[in-house]
Amino acid sequence: MVLHATDNGVSWITLNRPEAMNAVTWEQRERLIGLLSDASADPDVRAVVLTATGRGFCAGADLRGSPSAGERVAGDVARMIRGGAQRLITAVLDCEKPVIAAVNGTAAGIGAHLALACDLVLAAESARFIEVFVRRGLVPDGGGAYLLPRLIGPQRAKELMFFGDAVPAAEAARLGLVNRVVPDGELVKTAREWAERLAAGPTRALALTKQLVNASLDTDRDTAFTAEAAAQEINMTTADAQEGVSSFVERRTPTYRGR
Repeated sequence: MVLHATDNGVSWITLNRPEAMNAVTWEQRERLIGLLSDASADPDVRAVVLTATGRGFCAGADLRGSPSAGERVAGDVARMIRGGAQRLITAVLDCEKPVIAAVNGTAAGIGAHLALACDLVLAAESARFIEVFVRRGLVPDGGGAYLLPRLIGPQRAKELMFFGDAVPAAEAARLGLVNRVVPDGELVKTAREWAERLAAGPTRALALTKQLVNASLDTDRDTAFTAEAAAQEINMTTADAQEGVSSFVERRTPTYRGR
């Protein structure tokens, strides 16, 4: 249900339940979390692409495959969300390698949040994003009320969440939800080009940059500046930073090794 391969330093993670529009099961979720954790720890993985097969990127959560917990008691739903959807989104946000979403089709509910948690988002022209929760009488979960206001502002976020309308890829790009829209047939090619560029970069510097940007949305200027200085102090101990400085002085193209 989840395909995985590593090629040229890129970990390709592909949801593979096209008959269910890649609605994510409990088993898939755990597999995704594990693969993202593995990518962080593997020095040979220097970028990640998250995509799917078929017409859908991810139609949301498929709770039919969840382990049975018996009779529900107070607090069960909150615990399920913390241990499920929120863990998945956190795994993307905390992955120490840059993560690209290659959105090949409909991304709805937690599927939309899975894409939007990624560092860069490529969307096929046929893709669309749906905050489907309101259609089911539900509150957005899986980090939606955290992610969307930070991407497009509170008013736009409320519009998407209050109405639950499908947002076509072109409109998603205009709003700032995605980085680029490409023809359907060029999605994988473009994702590969972007991922391989990232994989050839200074991996630890990218990881620290990701941490700084994500943390900056929740902190004050003094804290952000302190974290920036500390990150650069850490980064300057890496071989890639030394290579970058040396290549500048020597007027040559740097060769980064992710170390």
